[in-house]
Amino acid sequence: MEIKYLGHSCFSIEINKVTILIDPFISGNALASHIDISNLKADFILLTHAHQDHVLDVEIIAERTKAVIVSNYEIAMYYGAKDLEVTALNHGGTFKTEHFSAKYVNAIHTSSFVDGTYGGEPGGFVISSKDKNLYVAGDTAVTMDMKLIPLTTKLDAAIFPIGDTFTMGVEDAIIASDLVKCTKVIGCHFNTFPPIEIDVNDAKIKFSSKNKELVILEIGGNINL
Repeated sequence: MEIKYLGHSCFSIEINKVTILIDPFISGNALASHIDISNLKADFILLTHAHQDHVLDVEIIAERTKAVIVSNYEIAMYYGAKDLEVTALNHGGTFKTEHFSAKYVNAIHTSSFVDGTYGGEPGGFVISSKDKNLYVAGDTAVTMDMKLIPLTTKLDAAIFPIGDTFTMGVEDAIIASDLVKCTKVIGCHFNTFPPIEIDVNDAKIKFSSKNKELVILEIGGNINL
């Protein structure tokens, strides 16, 4: 499982030569100006919720790649009405392919499109391949529902928002890592704009003091699980 960071909360995940794109917000992110969305691969686009900083580039990428958009019912219907290929889930449901599965799990946040359309209840994904498991929390506060994940899945890594203000911050992300029983956390949703700016070095020290690893990827950088 190769995970590439494309800025903010957007990741490209390659599993067995299949590419999953998470929450594509690239063209509106000045920090990701070197990422060319016209060259991005995508077989599937997984969306945690409908906010613009997670869906801005969905349509242009899906139209070009013919990727299947996977999200909650409301988001799926929104893009399905635009003649894009979609699969709808709701909390507890699992999208399955021969290469990976993605279970839609709870998140505490809000969800609406920039035009005001209701975006359904937000969520995260537990993505599993044959031998690796990754939790993409989406935008969320800490939730006790996170304790359910390790009951069925041993995680290799978790992607958590750490920018505070609109999501959990560093201290709460450490608590979340305890709840999901995962010591390797990949940070996202930080430093894109002023309300979510953090001291990255301080964040790493806080994780390290709890015997955990906070992975901060450069935009365009990757990690293999």
